[in-house]
Amino acid sequence: MKNFTISFLIFLFGLTDLFAQATFSTGQIDVNVNTYGRIRIFTTSDQVRHLQRASALVGVGPTKVWDYQNDADVEVPTALVSNPTLSDFEITGTYNNAYSGAPPDVLVKYNIYSWTNAKYMILKMTIKNRETTAINAKIGLDIIPELNQTYGNDTVTYLASNGIVRFHRGTSRNMGLKLLSHNLQSLYSFEWYSGYTVDSSYWNWLNYGSIQPQFPGGVEGPVTIPSQAFVNLNPNDSIAVFYAFAIGENQAEIISAINEAQTKYNTVLSVDNKISEIPSGYSLEQNYPNPFNPNTKIRFSISNTQFVTLKVFDVLGNEVANLVNEELTSGIYQYDFDASNLSSGVYYYKLQAGDFTETKKMILMR
Repeated sequence: MKNFTISFLIFLFGLTDLFAQATFSTGQIDVNVNTYGRIRIFTTSDQVRHLQRASALVGVGPTKVWDYQNDADVEVPTALVSNPTLSDFEITGTYNNAYSGAPPDVLVKYNIYSWTNAKYMILKMTIKNRETTAINAKIGLDIIPELNQTYGNDTVTYLASNGIVRFHRGTSRNMGLKLLSHNLQSLYSFEWYSGYTVDSSYWNWLNYGSIQPQFPGGVEGPVTIPSQAFVNLNPNDSIAVFYAFAIGENQAEIISAINEAQTKYNTVLSVDNKISEIPSGYSLEQNYPNPFNPNTKIRFSISNTQFVTLKVFDVLGNEVANLVNEELTSGIYQYDFDASNLSSGVYYYKLQAGDFTETKKMILMR
């Protein structure tokens, strides 16, 4: 049974976990992230857990799926941000594949945000390709609900008009989930069983390819796998994916909380690189500092809504990073470039926005 399995694992690894985790409380919910990126949510008033685990999945093939149980190790330790700039509360952590050493070689970075008295939190997952070749990645989550800290008989329902995945059981508290940054392409739930965390199974569930409208869980309870469309990532490219989670007494409360999260995403988090609404035409500024080691900032302006790319190349013309690849509204933007995985030398960064193109040189000096 799952209760025995998880209790036994907690007994074995509990002491380590106690000293390598981060928690914040909004006054409505408590969010906890452990050493390797397992996310849990509690209600503050009674300290009852409602999410046993949410964790990232990154698949590139039937035997190549990065997951929390089999692959995750620590790149940058899980930590509570002392003075968050985008929210009232924030937890960060970055996880690699060093535990297994198995492909795909990706970095999974979490930024988890929430605000005072919010019944929701927003998970930002930044997935970076550290392979030497491009990957076509299927990105999703592995979710085990635990409404009222009890397993079994949870129903998973997709609220199509809201794009919300609802977890519910009778009059028990509800949990809601929504993919904020992309379209939800696949949603599949199944009855929990011991040892389900196998690459080939994860791959099939990530590629279910449609939205399961409802799943009535049995005595063990459901596991739910949402995912988005494939994304191609060149070496050192990354993509940010945002999900909202909410806890409420009923369907109306989780819809309201998720809508609040959507507003925060639209107005704060999705534009966190935008530093001004007033651009001075189209321009690409010199990076600062320059020379740099290993981080620098790149600022540019666009005067109309455009599809924008900002890429970094080595002296041979090979693309080494893709910092922007999306439609942006008029404004002045600033992006950080992390060259930790590059060697010293001259690099070029190129901005393309509609018909405007400009390239500048920068120097990485270790």
